[in-house]
Amino acid sequence: MTPTTPRWTLVLHGGSGSMTRDTLSPEADAAGREGLHAALLAGSRILASAGSALDAVEAAIRVLEDDPAFNAGRGSVFTADGTIECDAAIMDGCDRRAGAAAGLTTTRNPVTLARAVMERSPHVLLAGPGADTFGQEQGLDQADQTWFATPERRRQLDEMLANPDGAFDIGMKYGTVGAVAVDGEGHVAAATSTGGLTAKKWGRIGDSPLIGAGTYADDRAAAVSCTGAGEYFIRLGVAAEIAARVRLSGTTIEDAADTIIDELGELGGKGGVIVVGPDGSGGWAFNTPGMYRAIATHDAPPEVAIYGDE
Repeated sequence: MTPTTPRWTLVLHGGSGSMTRDTLSPEADAAGREGLHAALLAGSRILASAGSALDAVEAAIRVLEDDPAFNAGRGSVFTADGTIECDAAIMDGCDRRAGAAAGLTTTRNPVTLARAVMERSPHVLLAGPGADTFGQEQGLDQADQTWFATPERRRQLDEMLANPDGAFDIGMKYGTVGAVAVDGEGHVAAATSTGGLTAKKWGRIGDSPLIGAGTYADDRAAAVSCTGAGEYFIRLGVAAEIAARVRLSGTTIEDAADTIIDELGELGGKGGVIVVGPDGSGGWAFNTPGMYRAIATHDAPPEVAIYGDE
């Protein structure tokens, strides 16, 4: 018998926000597209070689975490105190195992720490210094704060602090990165990583590391990763809600995603989601002018887009 090509789908996001052709520089446009292409390649290689969706989403996110063009890992935004705190989560739809970490300051690849929490601890979510200590004990790569920092993120902090009464969402990009995939066995997985919001205070944590809010995967329905105003995604439990609607009402993942983003907007929330189903369907929905996004499948060339009209 002739071996068949594994059927798979990989969808990525690099954050949503007010990006338009008029406001985004050519350099930022090119950097975002290049980073998404590199992450697609890393994940696609695994899926095309009959690898798992879980391995694929981790590999794709690690590429984006190491790319200073995105607000995750290196290139994360600064808190109001001038520090960098990273959050991440990962979930396997096969058995709904999950791992997450929040408030990381020394772990180079937060998504890999999230996976270690899932596979090497009895817990789902670790936070703060203890989470970094766990990563060190597991032998994960560490870095000091200067490695995470970039001049552009420092400039953004200074601008925000100079205008503390300015609206957070004016000119903002919600810079979370995410990946969802379905592999040749029909298993789905999701991963999300972020540096949070510029000038965040008091140890604020958004939806990204919260299973069911910003990240969710269930082989019975879908894998979902979110980006946007995290407080609204937490209130709606967006990621798990999409999966529940698919599983319980029989709606398509596309319709479930579109509907929940409409409901998010009605509450005043902004952002987007990426989704895949065990049948190989995949896509996104967002209510901001733009969202860094990309998709690759076993039988179609990769697509990368930023603006709403692409």
